[in-house]
Amino acid sequence: MPRNEPTEGTDGWDGEGSPRRRKAVRYAVPVAVAGLAAATIGLVPAFAGSGSPDLPKISAQDLIAKMAKSDVQQLSGTVRASADLGLPSLPGGAGGAGALGGGKGGVGGSADPQSKLMELASGAHTLRVAADGPDKQRVSIVDKAAEYSLVHNGNEVWGYDSGSNTAFHHTAPEAGKHGKQQAPKDLPQGLQNATPQDLAKQALQAAGDTTSVTVDGTAKVAGRDAYQLLIKPKQTASTVGSIRIAVDAANGVPLKFTLTPKSGGAAAIDVGFTSVEFAKPAASTFAFTPPKGAKVVKGDEAGATAQREHGKDGAYGKDRKAVTEDMGGLNVLGKGWTSIATIKGDGSGLPSGKGKGKGKGSGGDAAAFLDSIGDKVHGSFGSGRVFSTRLVNALVTDNGTLYVGAVDKQALIDAANAAK
Repeated sequence: MPRNEPTEGTDGWDGEGSPRRRKAVRYAVPVAVAGLAAATIGLVPAFAGSGSPDLPKISAQDLIAKMAKSDVQQLSGTVRASADLGLPSLPGGAGGAGALGGGKGGVGGSADPQSKLMELASGAHTLRVAADGPDKQRVSIVDKAAEYSLVHNGNEVWGYDSGSNTAFHHTAPEAGKHGKQQAPKDLPQGLQNATPQDLAKQALQAAGDTTSVTVDGTAKVAGRDAYQLLIKPKQTASTVGSIRIAVDAANGVPLKFTLTPKSGGAAAIDVGFTSVEFAKPAASTFAFTPPKGAKVVKGDEAGATAQREHGKDGAYGKDRKAVTEDMGGLNVLGKGWTSIATIKGDGSGLPSGKGKGKGKGSGGDAAAFLDSIGDKVHGSFGSGRVFSTRLVNALVTDNGTLYVGAVDKQALIDAANAAK
């Protein structure tokens, strides 16, 4: 089997106080980790088979161009997704991502899309997916005991959790005014950009000079011939070892996505088709009527209630701008794979727990939890703790400033020293 060697000139892939504030900084670490996982999973609808077909050689540049030109908008299939980020267990025995997702979900309860998106940040899941252009998508998460379905049809979105027999309904506020249907803008980005070509565009927008991109052989994925695009950071401080994307040789659609940490071991993110058909799904696929007896939560009304209770927030709580304002402002240091997000603290620092009780929710519990997952570090910036997963690390200084990124511990310390 011929292997496709790197083509000259084609390696490049990268893009360029108050109690409330203390709490925001304190919990930003696990939320940032889960957010990265959710975003990464949402990028690629892809899973693999076996075999190495004999395909014509292609350069990385031409393969990227093939992905960009792909016009496939209709498909259906089964996806296997797994995530092993090494998230710490949170107090109460809940696993990292699962607890962050919230057992009762967001404003829409257990059927809220936001909580289900967070669940994908941990463990293995089987999904059934279908798409018919930008206005019609369906994703069902199939578990042993229950099934969750998220259906986008024009200006409407339904989420349904069979385990609790609860449905979530949301409608785009501006739907129908200008003759154009669209998904509500405050829904998770993985839903708004679910078509293969949109996902490929997102990946291509990250092209830059901090990454090596090559074509590394071929593979058989879900019964289809595919080229394997191998992406590696050039920046040594990155915690990402490599990303491998299997690209359909016929139509340029991503079929499998595997992210391996630099530390080795099992893939941190592995998402891909086990079966796929590129044909128009039946119209009934995107039709949804709540089952008899189901509790229906109207997302618009729930969002309005949240706004009244917590101020002018979106249906899923504060928007990014409001959150970063609460945290003192978000800045990004560096570029590419070693970008570090920093949120300046108010000088109040991490909870010490000294002199506090040891009951549930006490400062002592918070301090014990932070001590169990964080490593004490020192530098010219002072001191703080580094919280680590297999991909994302975060440094919280004693004055409450947060540094977080897919970089090693030393890179965070260096950033804090430079900013002192």
